[in-house]
Amino acid sequence: MSIIHDIYLISDSTGETIDRIFLALKAQFSKIDYNHHQFSFTRTENQILKILELAKKQKEPIILYTIVDDKLAKHLEENSKKLNIPCFSVLGDLISNFSKILNQSASHIPSGQHTLEENSKRIEAIQFTMTHDDGKMIKDLEKADIILLGVSRSGKTPTSIYLANRGYKTSNIPLISENSIPNFLKEKPKLKCVIGLTVEPIRLLDVRKNRMNALKEEHGTDYTNINKIEIEIKKAKETFKKYQWPMIDVTRKSVEETAASIIKIYEIKNQNA
Repeated sequence: MSIIHDIYLISDSTGETIDRIFLALKAQFSKIDYNHHQFSFTRTENQILKILELAKKQKEPIILYTIVDDKLAKHLEENSKKLNIPCFSVLGDLISNFSKILNQSASHIPSGQHTLEENSKRIEAIQFTMTHDDGKMIKDLEKADIILLGVSRSGKTPTSIYLANRGYKTSNIPLISENSIPNFLKEKPKLKCVIGLTVEPIRLLDVRKNRMNALKEEHGTDYTNINKIEIEIKKAKETFKKYQWPMIDVTRKSVEETAASIIKIYEIKNQNA
């Protein structure tokens, strides 16, 4: 029976860099069996200790990290060493170190991360996401990895496209009212990874005004009425709470940061499934 390694990817930012590096790294080892755990926006010693508490419970944990703060990186390395957990900065000689741990010779295939299987998965995710944008094709919603709900202009589409490029089949649905939510989701709210996107009303007002200006349309509608927007956001939050769907406030987040938070929620849900 092959050894299953638990790979912990720790980043002080979105985690996209270390994720891509790990894709390149694992492509060098065709026989590796692993579980993948990603921790983004890790910026405190307390967060590090919580991750190590999880890692030490595994039989074969390995930690890879990208942390800019030298003090925090040293804290991670020292505490990992105390627990006898292999811990590497991505700036180190990863292929050599992994070769020793796995007792395998690296293939040294250039650009090994771009395998046909991974490209196929990404293309399939992009095609799915594009055909399930803005509430389209809800009849096969159960095929989605992630379902985003939110009021108009809350960043659903760009976030969905970003997730698709990471290989996640994503559907997004505009939340006009509770009645606009497909019955499939209301009847089985915990079956899929459903996430609600919220935004501060004043920020949403600015976004919508810019949208109306771009379309050269007048602003005198409920769409750009701050009182109506506040009610709209309030009702959306109430709906998310009713069905116990996690919420992400995107007001001060980039698309990359929002996507990283969504991926984290998705991974936790899958681990607990």
